[in-house]
Amino acid sequence: MATRYPVSCAIALAIWVVCLIPIPETPLDGVSFIDKWTHFVMYGTLTAAIWVEYDRRHKKDFSWKRLLTGGILCPILMGCLVELAQAYLTTCRSGDVFDALCNALGVLLGAAIGRLVI
Repeated sequence: MATRYPVSCAIALAIWVVCLIPIPETPLDGVSFIDKWTHFVMYGTLTAAIWVEYDRRHKKDFSWKRLLTGGILCPILMGCLVELAQAYLTTCRSGDVFDALCNALGVLLGAAIGRLVI
């Protein structure tokens, strides 16, 4: 899978790493809802990449059902799993239902962008 979808896999891995490590304070900490915007952008980028890579890899056997499953449901599920992992597997992060919601909204935006691109 990593060889067929290298960009999507790299983004997913980066999201897991960034969401599970301690994040130091940054100058952006003063921006309202910066955490929520970050989740929104990360998952939007992931989903748009999945859609574009899927389209490029499956020109002849394109399936909307497979794309909707792998390009919407899977990223939303991943976002929920990341939040659970933050809540139960780390001591430096906390799971947040609003982060999961921003993840899902980012996925929907990414799907819309991906649809426009393909």
